[in-house]
Amino acid sequence: MNSLNSILLEGNLVGEPVESRTKNDVMVCSFSIMANRSYKKEKDLVQEESYFPIVVYSTIAEACLNNLHKDRGVRVVGRLKQDRWLDKNDNKHSQIKIIAEHVEFKPVVVPGDEVLDKAV
Repeated sequence: MNSLNSILLEGNLVGEPVESRTKNDVMVCSFSIMANRSYKKEKDLVQEESYFPIVVYSTIAEACLNNLHKDRGVRVVGRLKQDRWLDKNDNKHSQIKIIAEHVEFKPVVVPGDEVLDKAV
């Protein structure tokens, strides 16, 4: 039986999305988002920022490449994936990333225009 592996994040892109392809020529879009939260510590309001790498495949990747830019807000639904490898000195490395299965582009207000909102 599979364990539950699901995540929902909302944040803003910290850079431009990057296009690549798999060995089987499937389109890949990679980007990172920053999600923040606020909490009170004694009398101060503390801002905490977290950064997450996101990977999207196929037609959703194409839509992301066409619609996402730095600072654009997104909501991502997906799963966690851990990559593990050894470097040339046999040191172990690990990275956790989010494989997006649904990406919602947050509304963008264009002066003199209506709000643009898309989900894929």
